[in-house]
Amino acid sequence: MAGAAPELVRTALADGDSFPGTAGFAGELDGRLVRDVLGRELLYAERDDPADWSHDPTVLADPATVPAGHARDATGDERVWTLPDPEPTRDHDRAVESVRGALDETLADVSTENLAVAFSGGVDSALLAARLDAPLYVVGFPGSHDVEAARSGASALGRDVRVVELDHAALERAVPPLVGAIGRTDAMAVQIALPLFLVARRVAADGFDRLALGQGADELFGGYAKVARAPDDPRVEATTVRGARREMLETLPDQLERDVLATRAAGVEPVTPLLHDRVVEAALSLPGDLLVTERGERKWALRLAAREWLPDRLAFREKKAVQYGSLISRELDRLARQNGFKRRMDDHVTQYVESLVA
Repeated sequence: MAGAAPELVRTALADGDSFPGTAGFAGELDGRLVRDVLGRELLYAERDDPADWSHDPTVLADPATVPAGHARDATGDERVWTLPDPEPTRDHDRAVESVRGALDETLADVSTENLAVAFSGGVDSALLAARLDAPLYVVGFPGSHDVEAARSGASALGRDVRVVELDHAALERAVPPLVGAIGRTDAMAVQIALPLFLVARRVAADGFDRLALGQGADELFGGYAKVARAPDDPRVEATTVRGARREMLETLPDQLERDVLATRAAGVEPVTPLLHDRVVEAALSLPGDLLVTERGERKWALRLAAREWLPDRLAFREKKAVQYGSLISRELDRLARQNGFKRRMDDHVTQYVESLVA
């Protein structure tokens, strides 16, 4: 069992407790394969033989993912945990304090042995940088938003940051091994995974084997524009901000599989403190206006909680998604067009990626 003691998972199964106090778990227990409700640990089994399983899909001939929150045996999959939907806390101060306390306790428990921090200067990674005594790394093209934000953010924290500076050749070299690791060629998946893969590879080359990431903050705390615009954004079905946030949380297992596979392929183990059960439970109880304010400010409760450790210019800084802030999305598009894959073509960046793999 990865991520938790078997007895803890056994108790969680008996009680139906989706959040027994872990950062995720997966493995074999009493003749069944089990995986936590958010899919934070990976788990696969041979499609026709669940007794043959692994946390690494590459060692199996025909791996099938065990779904998050499920148990699998020879008879099939059974959902054993569901994502709770608690009533929102009405007292805003108490809600923010709950988030602050969960962050404090969780970050205090993170070991910094052989650890580096992926730092892009936004509130998520700044929290990690402020609390973890570990070197900071940022990846991006020269002049990119993330590189500049990381430099100014590190300065505000009295820290240094190591820049993984990219060029077109680095992108082209990275695509085939990345695609081999994540098993996907679609443009969005590759654009999101590339910065993780590239910074993790540099971290591994520098002798670290663990990389702290701010994964989960956007999903938990209302960081997406489509959540802020609910119910008017056609990309979500929900009619409320909290409902749209839940839709985003349901995408986490798929996103985490991509990111964990990319990071491990580069030679390091991802560490995701913001996805610990304590933090998740505190976030689930937030009212909609502490996710997104009436003025459209996103991740509001997280930002208010982060003021305990961050100056306001970092706690309330807006930041682009990593594929855009690093300029990887733009430059991969540019490479595609330079190699004859024009924008008038259907999904031209995906076609370019597939050409590199071929």
